[in-house]
Amino acid sequence: MNSLSYLNRSIGFPPPEHALTDPNGLLAIGGDLQPQRLLKAYHEGIFPWFNSSDPILWWSPDPRAVFTPTYPFGSKSLLKFLKKSTWRYTINYAFLDVVAGCSAPRSAQDGTWISAEIQMAYYELHLQGKAHSIEVWDGEHLVGGLYGIAVGGVFCGESMFHRQTNASKAAFAILNQHVVQHGFKLIDAQVMNPHLVSLGAKALPRHDFLTLLHRYRDQSISPSIWNKQEVLIEF
Repeated sequence: MNSLSYLNRSIGFPPPEHALTDPNGLLAIGGDLQPQRLLKAYHEGIFPWFNSSDPILWWSPDPRAVFTPTYPFGSKSLLKFLKKSTWRYTINYAFLDVVAGCSAPRSAQDGTWISAEIQMAYYELHLQGKAHSIEVWDGEHLVGGLYGIAVGGVFCGESMFHRQTNASKAAFAILNQHVVQHGFKLIDAQVMNPHLVSLGAKALPRHDFLTLLHRYRDQSISPSIWNKQEVLIEF
C-alpha cells in the first residue's frame, strides 16, 4: 500500500509509482522550492501544486495529460483566426508578467495556487535558463501567454492565461511550433482538465509517461533556442 512521504533537507524524492491513489498522485509533502529541488522533481516526473495555506505538496498523477508536439497546431477555425490576427509573439520577453497573468484568479470566487513564493521560485529557474515563457501581444499590451520548464526534449507546461479570446491558444500554438522546430518530443500538461481535452491532450498512464520522460529528458538541445526573441507564426 502506498504511503505519503515527508521530505527532509535531502533533495531526493520517492519513486513516482509510490504516489497515493486518493488524492490521485500525491507523492510527498514538505521540502522547499529551491532550484535544485525543483529541477530534480521535473527530471523525475514530479511537480509541486499546493494552496498558499498548505505545506508544499508534490505530485505525480496517473494518468498524465500530455501532448505530442504538433506543427502547425490548432483547429481549422483557430488557424483561420490566427492568420487574420495582428498579434505579436515573443519568447522570454516578459517571464514575470506571464507568471503574474497566470496567477490571476479566473473569477472573483476563485483563488490561485501561484503564490508569490511560487512566482519567485520559477523566476529563479528562468534566470538559470531552465524556465521559459511565451508571450502574445496586442500592440504593447500582453494579452496571453504560458510558461514552463524545459527538461531535455520535454517541455513541462505549468500554466497559461488569456485576456483576449484565443490568446492562450495562440501561445500554445507558438510553443508547439517552437519545440517541433527544435526537436522536442513531448509536452507535459500534468493534470487533465476540460480545457486541455479541448486542445487535444491525451491521458497517458503514468508508467508510459515516465518511460517517455526517461527516454527524452537527457536529450541535448541548445540553450540558445530559448534566447529572448520575437517569432512569427507559420502555417
